[in-house]
Amino acid sequence: MSAAPDDSVYRNPVLDADWSDPDVIRVGDDFYLTASSFGRVPGLPLLHSRDLVNWTLVGHALHRLEPEGEFAVPRHDCGVWAPSLRHHDGRFWIFWGDPDQGIFQVNAPEIRGPWTRPHLVKAGKGLIDPCPLWDDETGEAYLVHAWARSRSGVKNRLTGHRMHPHGTELLDEGKVIVDGDRIPGWFTLEGPKLYRHDGWFWILAPAGGVETGWQGAFRSRSFFGPYEEKVVLEQKDTDVNGPHQGGWVRTPSGEDWFLHFQQRGAYGRVVHLQPMRWDGGGGWPVIGDHGAPVAEHRRPDLPAQPSAAPATDDDFPGGRPGRQWQWTANPRDGWATHHSADGLRLTCVRTPDAHDLRALPNVLTQRLPATPCTVEVDLRLDDGEPGARAGLAVLGDAYSWIGLERGPDGAVRLVHRFAETAAMGAPATPSGQWGRERDAAPPRPAPGGRARLRVDIGAGARCRFSYDTGDDAGDGAGEGLRPSGQVFAATPWRWVGALLGLVALAPTGQGHAGTATFTQFRIRIQEKRADR
Repeated sequence: MSAAPDDSVYRNPVLDADWSDPDVIRVGDDFYLTASSFGRVPGLPLLHSRDLVNWTLVGHALHRLEPEGEFAVPRHDCGVWAPSLRHHDGRFWIFWGDPDQGIFQVNAPEIRGPWTRPHLVKAGKGLIDPCPLWDDETGEAYLVHAWARSRSGVKNRLTGHRMHPHGTELLDEGKVIVDGDRIPGWFTLEGPKLYRHDGWFWILAPAGGVETGWQGAFRSRSFFGPYEEKVVLEQKDTDVNGPHQGGWVRTPSGEDWFLHFQQRGAYGRVVHLQPMRWDGGGGWPVIGDHGAPVAEHRRPDLPAQPSAAPATDDDFPGGRPGRQWQWTANPRDGWATHHSADGLRLTCVRTPDAHDLRALPNVLTQRLPATPCTVEVDLRLDDGEPGARAGLAVLGDAYSWIGLERGPDGAVRLVHRFAETAAMGAPATPSGQWGRERDAAPPRPAPGGRARLRVDIGAGARCRFSYDTGDDAGDGAGEGLRPSGQVFAATPWRWVGALLGLVALAPTGQGHAGTATFTQFRIRIQEKRADR
């Protein structure tokens, strides 16, 4: 988040990276947030805050995607879509939709777990964005969900169910409770969040598409309707396109706040915090500045907290990646080696897809910051077979990476490669991907088998790669950083922002292909930012 004029004010976005489809709750004095994780593992990130402005990543609720065989390979835009986080009967609950499988649920006694294995609540294609409600007034439980037309042929409607209070099964076949096709001008209604307030059932849900839409509110005296609707947040004359789905939360002092996302291309979906109040006249929620997103605002009436943000830097103590890292598919034993020192030791996994990082399950990723920054990591390519390689990638529908590769003569070279997007019409490979990568710059000798790798990421997610292959590159000396190749413009997947990635791989063959060791991973924000 950018610098604010003083410590009584915050500035949006409060989470300036791809924390897609956020939902938020309060338990006591603590606020918790989860977000979509799609096909990355571990999934269902869990963030914590005491002031709704400063957030830290405290864990994940989903350690493997199921069915496991479906996610043994990357499915970048599939998996966990738009989760809802709730606290009921002393437990934390998360419901989410897998568009190809159905509606799942996990729960835990504490936010850090242990979390149950995923339980399939409702099977079916195109069931997305589920949200439960336990009605304390009646003891009834309900669930609402949206539809993905890509799988079901249906969209722009919300379906409601009665749910068993234990949260593991639905008690009816469901009924359409809001049909967006019947509301003039509304389309792509999705992302519902279900609440009970002031004697009404409330559904907060966006419509109009992630880049151009608005936030709607629906209310009814009965869960199954009829509902009346109102637009409660829209772009107006601000630069916050969307603004899209999120969640409502109330502080201990009774203030109301709304967290939602804004789609920002290669940066993904960044999270904004909006003030919210209830209109005493009509009883509708008023979000932002009379329905327009605020760029900055008075902080919530909560105890001051130290400046904090989800971790990015990593020394990989004991060879273990920090919780900010996710694999691009369910991980397998042997990809990373634990040891007694610092540094991430990755196996150069043999694969027939060595020509296309998008097809690899063993890419270790984290979110691309949405603020101009510099990313650096030190790499050593240990003894290995010809063709073994490792490096630092900016990964999306197109990608570029820089790193080290061992040639047929046994010598290590600095290589820099890229691959174009699917839209460029590259021929498909046997694995169904988009074609082979190409050199972004000529290979260069790296006689020491090590390098410092760097990406400067500027406005518009434009990436400039550089390297240092000096013998002392691991501790900052050597030749000095030299630029490599043309500027690369990062691209998103369909629903996911671009990712930073660390990868080690080798072509198919026999025997162990060697390892690569990454140390001192750092992200430095280029823009000067004051404490939040």
